[in-house]
Amino acid sequence: MNFYIIIPAHNEEDCIGKTLESLVKQTLLPKNVVVVNDHSSDGTRTIVEDYASKYSWISLINSKSSDKHLPGSKIINAFNKGLVSLDDDYDIICKFDADLIFPENYLKQLSHHFNSNKNLGMASGFCYIKKNSTWILENLTNKDHIRGALKAYKKDCFKEIGQLKPSMGWDTVDELLAKYNGWEILTDETLHVKHLKPTGQSYNKASKYLQGEAMYKMRYGFWITLISALKLATKKGSFELFKDYMSGYFKAKSNNLEFLVSKEEGQFIRSLRWDGIKSKFQQ
Repeated sequence: MNFYIIIPAHNEEDCIGKTLESLVKQTLLPKNVVVVNDHSSDGTRTIVEDYASKYSWISLINSKSSDKHLPGSKIINAFNKGLVSLDDDYDIICKFDADLIFPENYLKQLSHHFNSNKNLGMASGFCYIKKNSTWILENLTNKDHIRGALKAYKKDCFKEIGQLKPSMGWDTVDELLAKYNGWEILTDETLHVKHLKPTGQSYNKASKYLQGEAMYKMRYGFWITLISALKLATKKGSFELFKDYMSGYFKAKSNNLEFLVSKEEGQFIRSLRWDGIKSKFQQ
């Protein structure tokens, strides 16, 4: 299978070399890797240029944007700049973060999963973070959710969901739209990916409200937003975050922000979410 990988990178000089090194050691090499150097002020560009000089299938795009950390929009805008630089000769398109170390069999194992199931639209391994010299599961979401750091899409699925939304919540809405369109999603617990920078480490205060805004834009409605916000804040151990999420939801509602999904898609998403909530109570 032809894997195309796009890596948005902003000031990742400490990590990007390790990520690229893990990709050049894959037992199934990608056909294309594009690093979008998004307004970096450190040595990110130099490191990527060094790899690009050694491997013809690695390339660099330098992009100017903003120094602000805007979860969702900034990273997807960078991803899209990489996407338009590529041709259409891929089977799988990946959006990977610039702070990951992949096991050598990662792409080969994903290829096996996609080849084995024609209805599989998205697949990934699991992120692990280092704590007290030990790599442990970065347990922020359900195990059946593919983290935004390591997304891999079958081409038809990627196109059917309308590619990726430049908004906080893009890495949830993509899965929901995939399911809406009849695709399956798989997470492989045997694939342990080292995540060098824990999620949210660089988020600023303003970005905390964007989580609730995203729930509004996905048409969750009040009650599902309330339950989801409480669950997420509990996982992160902060009641203040719960208040931020709900505040973001109500701000988005009062400002009548544009939704990320249609009414029909929103109805499907709410039904899917309620089924998930009910199943948890029945366990």
